[in-house]
Amino acid sequence: MSDKNYYDITEWNVGNPYEDIGEVINSIIADIKSRQTDSDMNEGGKPGAVIYIPAGDYHLVTQVVIDISYLKIVGSGHGFTSSSIRFNTPESEWADWHEVWPGGSRILVDISPEADDKEYAGAAFYVKRSGDPRISSVEFADFCIDGLHFLDDGSGKTDPENTYTNGKTGIYIASAQDSFRITGMGIVYLEHGITIYNADALAIHDNFIAECGNCIELRGSGQASKITDNLIGAGYKGYSIYAQNFGGLLITANNIFPRGASSVHFAGVVRSTITSNRFHSFYPGMLVFQENCSENLVSSNHFLRDHEPWPPMQAYDNGLDDLYGLLYISGNNNSVIANHISETIDTQYIMPSDATPVIIHVVSGNGNYISDNHIVATTEASEAQAVETGSCFSAQVGALLTTDKLETLAVTTVLVERESLQNTILDSGSDVQVVMDKTVNAFRATPTPGI
Repeated sequence: MSDKNYYDITEWNVGNPYEDIGEVINSIIADIKSRQTDSDMNEGGKPGAVIYIPAGDYHLVTQVVIDISYLKIVGSGHGFTSSSIRFNTPESEWADWHEVWPGGSRILVDISPEADDKEYAGAAFYVKRSGDPRISSVEFADFCIDGLHFLDDGSGKTDPENTYTNGKTGIYIASAQDSFRITGMGIVYLEHGITIYNADALAIHDNFIAECGNCIELRGSGQASKITDNLIGAGYKGYSIYAQNFGGLLITANNIFPRGASSVHFAGVVRSTITSNRFHSFYPGMLVFQENCSENLVSSNHFLRDHEPWPPMQAYDNGLDDLYGLLYISGNNNSVIANHISETIDTQYIMPSDATPVIIHVVSGNGNYISDNHIVATTEASEAQAVETGSCFSAQVGALLTTDKLETLAVTTVLVERESLQNTILDSGSDVQVVMDKTVNAFRATPTPGI
């Protein structure tokens, strides 16, 4: 028996999904609204629907506007493949590749926003509804949103395909909402992958969100949400994960790739947890707490900072120097406990030159607790430098696996500025590696073997 609340975009009677999937999905949503009009019929009445996107390429010219609850848009594969590698490979070589573009159930975002448009204008999917209750239980699953190309940003300093700028967004949620889910998605080459305002009970799980200017942005405010088990990597201009004025955010078991200006950036976030993630960055400022972040737990994560090994991307960075800190903490009563932090960088790449790199930088606030962090700092001998040719994969893997020719690098493991008082620093560096006023902060040095 067919289900009237299940729609296949290739079988719908309005529009051509291959030419403009946006027109088709908007027509389907209009049909759902026209049929589901009674808000309380036999303790139901508006069950929502499923919109299915089979594997294939679908251009999106018209923005999809979602203003109903209980809608699931689902495909048959996230289809992610690296566009950055493709665009940094001579086009003459593409003919020998097995495939060139992302696949699966792929939406090609052909929207072209103007510079003075509202920030949602370039979104493939725009979710907004006013009134009560909040829009609820909208799901995006198992398809690819591809921004196709980046554009010249006017700087004159970079290949346009490496600017991370095109004004496009994959999913933009403007309204306060409840219990949204984004799972199994592939999101690539968008200036903003996912932008969400005022989230409650949000789940962003098991996605591949990379090569976007910004990957995940939780803005406005929010609570009780999770970002888990994702593969994420923003460009050098933006955030891999950003959260603003959030409480009760769980960030766990993510693998965050390098090149993002930050792996995680919190602004005014409280009582949230960052645990059991693997963070990799080519720049300082991997983890940033600003605007009075308080009572957050950062525990059992692996942080790695090294130098960009792939020649096409070595000209770019996030603009921060090594005195900024890999972890930058501004706020009160945060706990940074039992993390493994590795910095492997040749001294020629340290900025400013001859500086002693800072690992954990407590800038302001009181009562922060930093304990039992294992910090390994090494410098690469000349023989260990990454190869200057070869694929992105081989360059990065080769750099990651090079450990046998490393030498100890002098670092400041913890720097506590005078504006920050009554902090506790335990077993996170030797007496000479931790720099702070020990008369107003508690300190216990990591024992030094043989002494």
